[in-house]
Amino acid sequence: MAHVPVQDGDPTLGKLVMDAQRDISSLISKEIQLAKSEIKVSVKHGGVGIGLFAGAAFLALLAIIMLSVALAYFIHWNGDGLDLQWAFLVVFGLYVLIAGLLAFIGLRQVKKVKAPERAIEQGRQIPQALKGRP
Repeated sequence: MAHVPVQDGDPTLGKLVMDAQRDISSLISKEIQLAKSEIKVSVKHGGVGIGLFAGAAFLALLAIIMLSVALAYFIHWNGDGLDLQWAFLVVFGLYVLIAGLLAFIGLRQVKKVKAPERAIEQGRQIPQALKGRP
């Protein structure tokens, strides 16, 4: 292999390292800018989505109120059924019954929540393992 002499126009090792550092720094900066712009777009879409869900929830609440009134008038049935005040009381009782059932089921589910026993036990073993004890 023949040795090629260094010419004045050839970059030095120090200059190459400096150029590489500058390029890496620029690349990281550009990646951060890209990530920020992507996050802005995602946050905007997320905010719009949350707003739309809130609107849908509000309309669903209004629909439940209208359904309740309609159900009470259905029970009243143009005077052939229960009196109107009793019909509304029946609808109220129905909602109280449903709320009680949901609360009972929710309480049973909450009682099933347990501490992460295996993770706690493994966490207690970490200091011993770091000291070299089994």
